[in-house]
Amino acid sequence: MLFKQFLDDDLGCASYLVGDEHTGVAVVVDPPYRVEPVLAEAERRGVRLVGALETHTHADHISGHGRLALEQGVPIRIHEGAEASFAHEPLEDGTEVAVGDVVLRTIHTPGHRPEHCCFAVIDRSRSDEPWLVLTGDSLFVGDAGRPDLAVEAREGAEGLFHSLRRLAELGDGVEVFPGHVAGSLCGAAMSSKASTTIGFERRSNPALQGDLADFVDARLGPQPPRPPNMERIVELNRGDLVGAQRPVERVDAAPEEAVVLDVRPTDVFATGHEPGAVGIPVSCSSFATKAAFVLPERPLLLHASDEREAVRAARALQAVGLFRIAGWQQGGGSEKLEPVSLEELERLLADDAVELLDVREADERDESHIPGSQHLPYRTARAAAEAGLLNGRPVVTICETGTRAAVAASVLQSVGVDARPVLDGGLADWRARGGETTSFRRCGS
Repeated sequence: MLFKQFLDDDLGCASYLVGDEHTGVAVVVDPPYRVEPVLAEAERRGVRLVGALETHTHADHISGHGRLALEQGVPIRIHEGAEASFAHEPLEDGTEVAVGDVVLRTIHTPGHRPEHCCFAVIDRSRSDEPWLVLTGDSLFVGDAGRPDLAVEAREGAEGLFHSLRRLAELGDGVEVFPGHVAGSLCGAAMSSKASTTIGFERRSNPALQGDLADFVDARLGPQPPRPPNMERIVELNRGDLVGAQRPVERVDAAPEEAVVLDVRPTDVFATGHEPGAVGIPVSCSSFATKAAFVLPERPLLLHASDEREAVRAARALQAVGLFRIAGWQQGGGSEKLEPVSLEELERLLADDAVELLDVREADERDESHIPGSQHLPYRTARAAAEAGLLNGRPVVTICETGTRAAVAASVLQSVGVDARPVLDGGLADWRARGGETTSFRRCGS
C-alpha cells in the first residue's frame, strides 16, 4: 500500500495520497490547493491519480480538487449532503472506493458538517480489516472537530458524539490520521502530533469519554474564532471548480486601492516600511489566517525581501481564497514601528501614558492578563479603530510572545492610530519577571 501524508504547516491541514504501487493507481484525500507536491510524489512513486476524495466541504482553506479535475482530469467524490454543484461521484455510508488491492470504505460521520465522511483504509493484500482511518475534521489527536460551523451547535455536537462512537468501534490498533493538527481553527486542544490510534484516543481523548450530555456541554463551551472568509471559502469549495491562479510577478505599480501587505520579518518591517502597510511576516505561524482576519477586501500588493518570499506568501494567501494579488515589490520605506520593551511598558503604565491593549483571544486573557489592560483581539483591531472605539490615546499592544502584538500595531498604525507593540516577549516574559497579572475565573472553575 502507498500511503503519504502532506502537512500544510501554516494552516495545520493534512492531505493524503493513498494507493497501490503494484497496480499503479492512487487517490488523494482532502487535496491541498497547492497540488504540486502531491503530483510530484505520485510521479515519483509511478502511480496515476484516479480520484480526489473529500471528507467534507472545507471552511478554512481552498481545496485542490478543482485544480486536479481541471488540470489532470481527476474525478471528484464527496458525500451527496455537500450539495456540491461541480461534477462529482456521490459518496454515501458504506461506499467503497477500490484502488488496486487498497480499499477506502466510507463512514458517514456527520457533526462537524452534515456531509462529513471518514475513510477506513483496508489493504486486502494483508487483511480485510481496516489498517488505518482518515478522520477529516471529526476525530483529532487529543480533540474532536467543532460543531458550530455548518449547523446549530447543539445539533452538530449531538451528531458528532454518535459519529465518534462509530469510529471508536474500529478497534484499538487502527491508526488515526486526521485532517488537521495544531494550528487550525477547527479544534481548540488538538495536538501537533500527526497521527494516533483509536485505542490511545479512547483512553486519553475527553471527546471519546463520558455520556452525550457531558459531550454536548463541553462542545457548547468556548471555541476558537470562526475561520476568516468562511462563507466565501465554503461557496468556492462546493461551487464551480477553482483552478490555478497566475503566478505573482514583480510590478512597478499597483492599483490605487491596493493594500500593501509587508511579509518581511517583523524586525525588518519595524525599521522601515511603506506608510499604511500592514506587516505580517510570512514566517510566522498561521500567516494566511492572520492575513485573512485583518486585511480589508481590496487588492493586495506584497512587499517582500525577495521573489522567493513573495511567492511563498502568495501561495499561502491563495490557499485561504485571497486571490486578488496585484504583484510584489521590494519592501522598505520611511515609516517605522517602534517597539516597547517590558521595562519601558512598566514606566508608561505607571505614568498612565498609554492604553495597553491585550490582543490575544478571550480564553488566553481570562487565564492571565495585566490589570488595567483592555481586551481587543488582534483580528478585530481594524474594525475597532474604524468604528472609533479607541479613545485617541497612544496605544501599546501585547500578546503572549510578540507576533500578534506586532500585527495588531501595524494594522492600527495603518489606519492612523499611534500604536507600538511589545515585541521582545509578551505576557509570558511579563509573568516570568514577576509582573503583576490577574485572571477571570469562570463559574464552576
